[in-house]
Amino acid sequence: MKKAFVITIALGLSLVNSADLTTAFESPDATKIVKKDLLVDTKKFTMPSNCITKNKEAIARGKFIYHNLNGKKAKGKVPTGLSKKLPNGKTKQFGNCVACHNIEGAIGGGNVGPDLTSYQEFFIKTGVRDNQFVYQKIADARVDNPNTHMTINLTSKMFNEREICDIASYVVSNKK
Repeated sequence: MKKAFVITIALGLSLVNSADLTTAFESPDATKIVKKDLLVDTKKFTMPSNCITKNKEAIARGKFIYHNLNGKKAKGKVPTGLSKKLPNGKTKQFGNCVACHNIEGAIGGGNVGPDLTSYQEFFIKTGVRDNQFVYQKIADARVDNPNTHMTINLTSKMFNEREICDIASYVVSNKK
C-alpha cells in the first residue's frame, strides 16, 4: 500500500514538472528596458571657461547638490538658481555625493569613494590635481577608471554643465 502511494505521488510530481508552464506567466519583450539601462559611451569633457568659481551662490548650489538626494527629501533652503522640480514637473534628483564621499561638514559622509576633505589644500594647491580633473571626474569618471562605481553625471544628463561646475566649485572651495 505504501509502495503504491509513493509511486502515485512520484508519478504525479513528474507530470506536474513536465507540464508546459510557459503560458502560465507573462513574458514581456525586455529589449526596450535593456536598451534604456545601457550606459552611454564614455565621454571626455573640456571644462567650460569660468567654470570653477568663488561665487558664493554657485558654491551654495554645489554644496546643496552634494549633500542631498532628491527634491522631495532635500534638506535646507534651496539656493538661488536651483529648483527641487525639473521643467517637466518631475522631482529633481540631486547628487547625494556624501553617500560615498566625506567632505567638510558632512553628516554621515561615506567611505566608498575618496575623502574630499581639504581637497583644495591637498590636491589643487599642490598641483597633484587640477580643476579640469575635478570637472571630468564629476562629469564622467570612466575616462580614467572604466571600472568606477561613480555616477556618470554629465554624460547621462543627470546634471547639466552649470551644475557640474557648481559641484566642482564646491569641492575645490576653501571651506574654512
